[in-house]
Amino acid sequence: MTVAGRYEIERPLGHGAMAVVDLAHDLELGRPVALKRLAENLARDDEIRPRFLREAKLAARLSHPNVVRVYDVGESDGRPFIAMEHVDGESLAELLARRGRLPADEAAALGAQAALALAAAHDAGLVHRDVKPHNLLLDRDGTLKLGDFGIAFGLEGTKLTVAGTVLGTAAYLAPEQARGERVTAAADVYALGVVLVELLTGAPGRTAPTGPLAGTLTRCLAADPRQRPTAAELARELAATTPAARTVHLPATRRRRRRLPLAVALLAVLVLAAGVAAAVLTTGGPSPRPAAPPPPRPVAPIPHAATAQQQALELAAWLRRNSR
Repeated sequence: MTVAGRYEIERPLGHGAMAVVDLAHDLELGRPVALKRLAENLARDDEIRPRFLREAKLAARLSHPNVVRVYDVGESDGRPFIAMEHVDGESLAELLARRGRLPADEAAALGAQAALALAAAHDAGLVHRDVKPHNLLLDRDGTLKLGDFGIAFGLEGTKLTVAGTVLGTAAYLAPEQARGERVTAAADVYALGVVLVELLTGAPGRTAPTGPLAGTLTRCLAADPRQRPTAAELARELAATTPAARTVHLPATRRRRRRLPLAVALLAVLVLAAGVAAAVLTTGGPSPRPAAPPPPRPVAPIPHAATAQQQALELAAWLRRNSR
């Protein structure tokens, strides 16, 4: 099957109430794409269909390494479609199904990438409104990409209901979004907070678990949208908790530690020399008639060595020989 005379369907990638997504081959450019088509029943909706196309065109303007690129937007046989970058990897939903839960530093690193993607979308005037593990795609090189802007809306906001049903996935909806109220960028931050709880515990939740991310997650999950951080602020907070942020200067520290034993050896030799000299000067008690000093004996010079460490050893040996 070919869509719009250009995209040859190869196999399904996923489907939901809003749309179906297939892996397709772009016959014109010779590359794989993820082809998303609006569900047939919604394609006939005079409100959803134009909004799907309008917001998809806005998403196509986004160019960010953590956002799935939109290549093309159009209609075929009366159904709107979006041709997107195909991410060769797995979704966070698949990652969780395979591993159950993630350590805090790994969850924070993934969350920071997702927050950067949201910050780019919000700067472009888009609210994603469906942030969940299925829409966060992890490439094989470790890059996380936010996809599926199919139900995104502009930041001007509206009551986002269709036939009495709130758009989005219930488990990740912000309170104001669940009530069908005006949705802002803060709703995406709330949803990402729920995703982070799921990464840490294995199940979506609205209460932050105890741990290093508890304070940040509590703010993300605040009932009042005004108390939540922006996506950019959240990205900075999460990045600051990752090991990479704490170990950036470790290589220089290691090099200094490797030089430390030689410095200690040289210092020890100098201390030994000072002690020997002091012992030589203070040997013997006071005497009214000190004995005549023995005739001086010849002292050999300190041998030279190729390295500082060998030179220190030669100095120590010379002191032992000449302090008897």
